[in-house]
Amino acid sequence: MARSTTSEVKALLHSIRSAYSATPTNLKIIDLYVAYAVLTALIQVVYMAIVGTFPFNSFLSGVLSCIGTAVLAVCLRIQVNKENKEFKDLPPERAFADFVLCNLVLHLVIMNFLG
Repeated sequence: MARSTTSEVKALLHSIRSAYSATPTNLKIIDLYVAYAVLTALIQVVYMAIVGTFPFNSFLSGVLSCIGTAVLAVCLRIQVNKENKEFKDLPPERAFADFVLCNLVLHLVIMNFLG
């Protein structure tokens, strides 16, 4: 039973790896950016758990900034993906401009929340 499970896992990982190797480079870069933003949020949560929550607004602003940026980057990835037929008429420049504008608004709100 354990052999069939490990072989199934290996087959699954191989199919995921082969499918992801066909992904365009610009989408891989966006994926890396999303992973970086989520990892930064996790580091902040671990730091808060170890040190404490004295400036709670700062902690909350930092985590919300990271998570908000990751969500906006996922939206950018969806809009830029050529295989997504829903956004086929949207040029990539427009999607990136929307991403930058939304990030600007997000970080203005975060800076206002800091006080």
